[in-house]
Amino acid sequence: MVGGRSSRALQVLRYVALVILAILFLIPFYVIVRNAFSTNQTIVAARWQWIPKEWDFGVIPSMFEDKQLNLVNALVNSAVISVVQTVATIVLSLLAGYALARLDNWVGKLFSALTVFTLMVPMAVVFVPMFVMTAQFGWIDSYRGLIIPVMFSAFATFMFRATFATFPSELEEAALIDGANPFTAFWRIVVPNTLGIVAAVGTITFIGAWNAFLWPLLVTRSETTTVQLALSQYMTSQGVRYPELFAGGLVAIVPVVVVFLVLQRWLVQGVETSGIR
Repeated sequence: MVGGRSSRALQVLRYVALVILAILFLIPFYVIVRNAFSTNQTIVAARWQWIPKEWDFGVIPSMFEDKQLNLVNALVNSAVISVVQTVATIVLSLLAGYALARLDNWVGKLFSALTVFTLMVPMAVVFVPMFVMTAQFGWIDSYRGLIIPVMFSAFATFMFRATFATFPSELEEAALIDGANPFTAFWRIVVPNTLGIVAAVGTITFIGAWNAFLWPLLVTRSETTTVQLALSQYMTSQGVRYPELFAGGLVAIVPVVVVFLVLQRWLVQGVETSGIR
């Protein structure tokens, strides 16, 4: 009886802790929504109001009507860049990670060590040579310049290599005995059993591509403006337009939330198990 009460009390404490953590996690999102539909005077007021007395629901429609901002074009550009970069990163990292996992010799170990080494180099350090090469190729202010130089990910390659290193090679050997070629065995046996890691890497890559600011700022001029660069127009030396900035942030969050909700099941599977079926 005592044990049952203690277990129920422990379960209640767990739920209380989860509720508190959930509230703390959701507070920043509430602040974004609250400021997106508040007036500038309410946002900069000295006294904080959790529920403002004045609301302004015309900020978001006015942003989409602003021809100078061209938010629709920026959203489309960010979507195209993020999707293409995510797909390209997954394909390249899958192939590179599989090759490094199956090269059980000094060549594979050397390239694996070099891949890990690149993770320790800050991305801002390589931006200058990347920009010079992009300019020489004539890719400034184009989708190619925004996607190709950053579509290879050492982190994703390392993740896939670690996954494939623990994948039982007997399954591949059985497929080869049945008549499949190595390419078919890889795409029909290995990849379907690592969809959890693929979803996790894809989500991380998509979020990183969608939120990228520094590299698009260097490469972009006008036509391929992303949503992050478009929203930066609200921060100038004359001041910050807080309602528009928070409203734009709210609009920019929606695609990321949708991607997370769609891939949530695969993300949980990638964390809990290797996905061998």
